[in-house]
Parts: sequence; C-alpha cells; structure tokens
Amino acid sequence: MNADEPARRCGLVAIVGRPNVGKSTLLNALVGQKVSITSRKPQTTRHRITGIRTTGTTQFIFADTPGFQARDGGRGRGAMNRTLNRTVLASLADVDVVLFVVEAGRFGLDDAKVLALLPEHKPVLLIANKLDAVMRRSELAPWLKNMQERRNFTEFVPMSARRPADVQRLLAIIEPYLPEQDWLFEAEALTDRSERFLASEIIREKLFRLTGDELPYVSTVVIDRFHEEGGLRRITATIVVERDAHKAIVIGAGGERLKRIGSEARRDLESLLEAKVFLELWVKVRSGWAEDEARLRSYGYE
Repeated sequence: MNADEPARRCGLVAIVGRPNVGKSTLLNALVGQKVSITSRKPQTTRHRITGIRTTGTTQFIFADTPGFQARDGGRGRGAMNRTLNRTVLASLADVDVVLFVVEAGRFGLDDAKVLALLPEHKPVLLIANKLDAVMRRSELAPWLKNMQERRNFTEFVPMSARRPADVQRLLAIIEPYLPEQDWLFEAEALTDRSERFLASEIIREKLFRLTGDELPYVSTVVIDRFHEEGGLRRITATIVVERDAHKAIVIGAGGERLKRIGSEARRDLESLLEAKVFLELWVKVRSGWAEDEARLRSYGYE
C-alpha cells in the first residue's frame, strides 16, 4: 500500500442475540447479498456464517451466530442447543466489535442471558432492530433508559434491517471501531463459506419456509454430492428428519411439496452461484440424530 493512500481498516464483527431478532436478515443487508438463511422458525441459523463487505478502504467481516439458547429445549434439542451455544461463545472470543441485536422496545429474560455473555472490554453496539414494527416511538425513550442502565453500550442504533439507509448508517457507525490493518479477503469476497455449504443452507431455508409449523425444528440437510461441470453444478442432497410422519410432510401429496422445495432452492442457487444447477433431493429418517454428538459433527455442526 502506498504511503499516501488512506489506511485500510479490517475487523471482525459478531452479530449476536436471542433467536428470531433478525440477525440473519441484518447480516444479508450488511453484506448486500444473501449469505445467511431466514425463516419464521426459531433457530434457523445453526452455524457461524461469515459475510464480508468491502467498501472504500474498509473491509467488514461479519459473523452471524445462532441465537443463544437459554433453555435446554426439551426432547431432541439438548445436544444441538449445546453445540449452537458453543458456536456463539467461540464467535465472541476474537471479535473487534459486537452487535447486540434486540427487538426495539422489547427486552426479555432470553435477551438478558445473551447480554450477560458479552465481553466487557470490547465495543458493544445495541442494535434496536425492527424499528418499523414499533407503533409508538415515544415508548422507546423509557425503554432506552432501562437498556442504558443494564450496560454502558458503546453506541445505540435504532433501525430496521430492511431499510437500506439504516444499513448504510450502521456501517458508518461500525467503521471507526475496526483496527487499521490490511484486508483478510479479496475485495469481491462475500463469504468464507463454500458453495457446498451454501447449497445445504438454501435447501434448508426452503424446507422450513414451505413446511411452516408442520415440520419440527429437528430437521437438517446433508449434501451427498456436489459436482462442478463448467457452468453446471450437479447437487444431490438428503433432507434428514426424525420420524416417518415428518418424511410424509416434507414429500407432500404426490411429492408436490418436495418438488417445490427443490424448485425454489434451485432458483436461488442459480442466482447465487451464477451457474445452471441440477438438484436432486431425497428424504431420510434418522431418529435421534440431533441428540447424537457424533452424528451432529458428521452433519457439519461445529
């Protein structure tokens, strides 16, 4: 870098909060493209997803984490929730800035338990997300006073992750807290995750979106084959469920639901990978997989 050029900045920013506060939507907005899946189902994000945004002389490296599980979660969730929580804590160990995401005007026990985990000696920005859902803005003043009594937050950012102007404002607020150092990724990079991983995540998003509340939380997607042939990607994936009844839900009458999951996933994958995609989906029953630590690791859970 030329001595006359402005100093580059680069740093790691953790996005943390309880489930369903909009962390993945915020990550996608900050990166400028979809790298983390979203759905109404709690705990959609199960891995640490890294998104990268390079603008001007600054490279932002964002880590979207699973929502911290304050409770064990009952049958079929204990081992998985412990794994997810380890991912959250590991993400906080080496970051430069923490974005603590809550819903504007709301703060419950689960939020408080996440707040208690945050490092004391790092900048923590309070992100009051979903501001567009607040009916009376006047109610935010006493709420903010209460939040400031809980911790001396470095910054308070009321926003909606769906408003581009709010996202640009947040990037400008974060930038001074990143250290002056060279970038860790190429300027065009969007994520450090592989195409294979992104394929499994997009299929899982369509699975959750198209089954709604019918399909339990304990379901996942495993990529069996990912083969690149020039401008074509051949992908074979298995949707893993706990029971035969869940398998029937995923397949749907006459196989229509599974066909739709595949069709919508293929469309998103072709857009993301900028390639033609041939996608083959299977559904298998693996009872108790989410309580089996070894199987969790084999399915890619850290």
